[in-house]
Amino acid sequence: MRVSELQRMIAEIYLHRDAERGSEPTLLWLVEEVGELVRAHRRGSRDEIEEEVADVLAWLASYANLMHIDLERAFSKKYPGRCSYCSSTPCRCGK
Repeated sequence: MRVSELQRMIAEIYLHRDAERGSEPTLLWLVEEVGELVRAHRRGSRDEIEEEVADVLAWLASYANLMHIDLERAFSKKYPGRCSYCSSTPCRCGK
């Protein structure tokens, strides 16, 4: 599944609820999910980590939808397939 497909799917399922909640509460849910991912990482449970990674991605897509941000475009702009500092792949600058 492409990131754009994932973002569209999340919008189709949840955008009506996310819009009612608003962007700041949605962002707080994303932060909470990141916290749950940290706890899963500390416990070392692979299955739990996998579940929390999926939750983080879903909440990130929800927040991006509310902010009218195309995740694929934003990611490609920020990470164009090479290091943004030294322009190498793999990075040679160590930043």
